[in-house]
Amino acid sequence: MTVSTQLTHLTSEQSNIIRAIADGLKVATHQISAAVALLDDGATVPFIARYRKEVTGNLDDTQLRLLEERLIYLRALEERRQVILASVEEQGKLTDELRRAIEQAETKQQLEDIYLPYKPKRRTRAQIAREAGLEPLAEALLANPKLDPEQEAIQYIKVIPASEGIEAVNIPDTKTALEGARDILAERFAETASLLAKLRNKLWQQGVVASMVIAGQEMAEEEKFRDYYAYSEPIRSIPSHRTLALLRGRAQGVLKVGLDLAEAEHKPELHPCVTMIAAHFGIEDRGRAADKWLEEVCRWTWRVKIHPHLVSELLLQVREAAETEAIRVFSRNLRELLLAAPAGPKAVLGLDPGYRTGCKVAVVDATGKLLATTTIYPHQPQNKWQEALATVVQLVLQHNVELISIGNGTASRETDRLAAEVVQQMKAQQPELALTKIVVSEAGASVYSASSLAATEFPELDVSLRGAVSIARRLQDPLAELVKIEPKSIGVGQYQHDVNQRTLARSLDATVEDCVNAVGVDINTASAPLLARVSGLNRTLAQNIVDFRNEHGSFVNRKVLLKVPRVGAKTFEQAAGFLRINDGDNPLDRSAVHPEAYPVVERMLARLSKGIDQVMGYPEALAGLVAEEFIDENFGLPTVRDILSELEKPGRDPRPEFKTATFQEGIESIADLQPGMVLEGVVTNVAAFGAFVDIGVHQDGLVHISALANKFVKDPHEIVKPGQIVKVKVLTVDAVRQRISLTMRLDDDVSTANRQAKTHKSSNVNKRQSTHQSRKSSSQMNKSASTSALALALERAQKKQ
Repeated sequence: MTVSTQLTHLTSEQSNIIRAIADGLKVATHQISAAVALLDDGATVPFIARYRKEVTGNLDDTQLRLLEERLIYLRALEERRQVILASVEEQGKLTDELRRAIEQAETKQQLEDIYLPYKPKRRTRAQIAREAGLEPLAEALLANPKLDPEQEAIQYIKVIPASEGIEAVNIPDTKTALEGARDILAERFAETASLLAKLRNKLWQQGVVASMVIAGQEMAEEEKFRDYYAYSEPIRSIPSHRTLALLRGRAQGVLKVGLDLAEAEHKPELHPCVTMIAAHFGIEDRGRAADKWLEEVCRWTWRVKIHPHLVSELLLQVREAAETEAIRVFSRNLRELLLAAPAGPKAVLGLDPGYRTGCKVAVVDATGKLLATTTIYPHQPQNKWQEALATVVQLVLQHNVELISIGNGTASRETDRLAAEVVQQMKAQQPELALTKIVVSEAGASVYSASSLAATEFPELDVSLRGAVSIARRLQDPLAELVKIEPKSIGVGQYQHDVNQRTLARSLDATVEDCVNAVGVDINTASAPLLARVSGLNRTLAQNIVDFRNEHGSFVNRKVLLKVPRVGAKTFEQAAGFLRINDGDNPLDRSAVHPEAYPVVERMLARLSKGIDQVMGYPEALAGLVAEEFIDENFGLPTVRDILSELEKPGRDPRPEFKTATFQEGIESIADLQPGMVLEGVVTNVAAFGAFVDIGVHQDGLVHISALANKFVKDPHEIVKPGQIVKVKVLTVDAVRQRISLTMRLDDDVSTANRQAKTHKSSNVNKRQSTHQSRKSSSQMNKSASTSALALALERAQKKQ
């Protein structure tokens, strides 16, 4: 099969898109053209990244994902551009200059700014004023400020009642006439694209976001939002987690959020942006009759039309940027969790902890098959500790259990103690068993338990017991089990419910797809949900494979896949390389070598005069081969090198070696923690501001980004990842707010951290007191759109001082 791609002639629009993406990724246009052609032909990112390296010039999966996202954006932009061109042309207003401006717009924002004056809109005040004949008045005063507004407006006074086919005109005095003229000019000013761009940039570069608590809401969300009761920060530097927190507080009716220039708070005669509007249209106060009126038009334009519009727009912009960052963090955390070290094919006993309803128990064999379930009641109120202990010991002995997997939810530490006693008994009775207990994240287990998939898999099993099965299996193979759960329910994101859910789902699905295909899937043991994530497959095809396997037995080679209903040549091409057959007819089927490349391996074997079993897994047997000698018109050097790597280590798993963390005995709740303690824990989540670590007290502690290492850390992922075992020191403990501050810099001074915490707490008290004093100022924010939240925050700060 030829892997070169024949590129068809591209339209100018397509060429522009290709060029824009190439510039953004800093790669050649032919690489982007090839990748786009493959994507449009139905190829998946994992397939292109792994098996079409020659075609794309070795673009990796990260570059291809960025390309895919950018392609969606630019195609949507181009589609909108054509709609706008058609709309303006239909209005008869499409000049050559306007067409060039529309065609050269590089962002949706630029495009919409240009279109604003031509965009069909509801009947505005300015439109009503034009219909009343006031446009000449507006034009005259703007063109000649020497004219007296009052005197000029007299000639436009008229009152005409409505009659058949005639709209009423109601301009009873000069005040009404001048207001109409003002509306006409304000709309023109507010729809000038070049001016909007300058004002937007000014507000972005020098704007400050500020928030204050809404009167009466001080205690409504005390723990969540009190840090934002008197808060301000430059808009262009506000981090994603604070943006989403602010906007959530506003959405819940706790916070008012505003945006204005910091310099505007010094109360200049004219707001800097009003000055910019006046300068753009040549308006200045030179003592002429209309100068003051025109200046007021500029004020009105800023206060009523442009400022509210830009505030909404820029807050949306930072929200979208924050969402993008939150989704990126979530995707990276999900990737780390999915690619966590698997315990492997070992019998596991899963414990889903609980108090009143008991602990659910499930035992699975080395393949994940369910062997036994039960419920034990070792904790309050039943307190059947010895009975529970005996039950677990019996199950361990009966099924040769090697691992005990304990969910990290309610009653986790108490259940962990029970498991510890089981391990001690086993050491005494059967030391050769080497039983180990491990606490795992149970995030998403309840979601799986109630899903239709779980109901299909275990129709006779109680919902509560299905969670224990999931907890056991995710220790054996996190990837295979977690793909059964909706990614956003796995719980490794920040503010995931506040971001665009469609974008989040697309990103997380891509992450799952990349992880599954990076590891590879055993076609003879994989579940339908896992198979559905394989390149080229979907839920229907995955279920067809499982049904075919159940009816005809295990697949003996990859070619049999073509006998599965609805699996054609294209699906086979996309999927075959990622599917593994470990005990089949052809040893190559257990490797990542694609069937299309088997002839290359045959030539290698002929050169060596050896069989495949003598070569696979024996690097020394391949030492004499030179990759360049096997390049042909179908397969280039990258593919040949990949083939040699696979022959050296066939079916290698990119995931790390399995390790376990040990929680300190006697540390079971926040009350047991003391500053200065050094503990072992597991990273559960990584955010932009730091990492959360489970130290076994039912509440994760936070290692702030500044405490991750003895050096500057820009991105926490540089230092830690979910599932990583780390040593941490307890800095501060706030039992009331359920907050634990940790550090990975084990030489940090605990006494200093406690002094800082007390100072911060005192500051928060002062902020709340200052907030109560500023309720009168709070009401002013509603009265004037031009009064920024920053001014009110500064006013409160001055009162406090």
